[in-house]
Amino acid sequence: MPTITIPGGSLHYELRGTGPLLLISQSGEGDADRTADLVGHLADSRTVITYDRRGLGRSTIPDTTVSVREHADDVHHLLARLTDEPVVMLGQSLGASIGLHLAADHPEQLSLLIAHEPVSPWLLPESERAHHRAELAAIRDLYLATDLPTALKEVTRVLGITPGGDAEPGLTSFPMTAEREAAFDFFIRHDFQAVIDDPGPDDPAGCRVPVLPAAGERTPAAVFDRRCADRLAELTGVPLAVFPGGHNGNLSHPRAYAARLREVLAAPVTEWTP
Repeated sequence: MPTITIPGGSLHYELRGTGPLLLISQSGEGDADRTADLVGHLADSRTVITYDRRGLGRSTIPDTTVSVREHADDVHHLLARLTDEPVVMLGQSLGASIGLHLAADHPEQLSLLIAHEPVSPWLLPESERAHHRAELAAIRDLYLATDLPTALKEVTRVLGITPGGDAEPGLTSFPMTAEREAAFDFFIRHDFQAVIDDPGPDDPAGCRVPVLPAAGERTPAAVFDRRCADRLAELTGVPLAVFPGGHNGNLSHPRAYAARLREVLAAPVTEWTP
């Protein structure tokens, strides 16, 4: 089981495929296995790195909140272990927020960041920022006062996660095991707090890494994560890239998502950067 030592613990990771490196940083309770279907459609042309975020699965599970910047530092150590060359990073939700910190703090490690619906209130105007932080805090409080099913209903509402009725057939099943419940517990109990407290990179406007803001075609325009993606597009001057599915389109539509990702990666960066 491949692991690396990180400050204060260890990080589990997996490599699959052949070709240039692509790092996928998943959100929610997603560990290294959660994007298996998407990876399966990319592995013929990319060596895909996935990992268990600290607090999940086979990585160290601390009893305190890990900041978004500390999550990014974990990825920094992972990439430093695997390569001396910059890689493409696909960040999903919290993974995109992690990627924005990594791009700011260690730009030499990334050739491109695709930031799919980052959960980063700091991106938003002040008038919206406090409201959405309060939404996340309310979900965390609801979970601590009730149970996981009740909290997950609010997660889907706040993030605009659409029902998976049109999901692609033949997807890998991920039942709600005790291990997955424990991962959700850390995510809501600690990572929600990390997102609420995240001030963003020290100099987000000075990022030297090409950043492509992205969103799912089915994510409602008014919800928090889509607003963050739209705001990132405004700040970078890069038009929003639309991907199949909604907030979790990489999980519900892995074939179509992989095809869209291939299109993006095949296009010269100069086609969409200002």
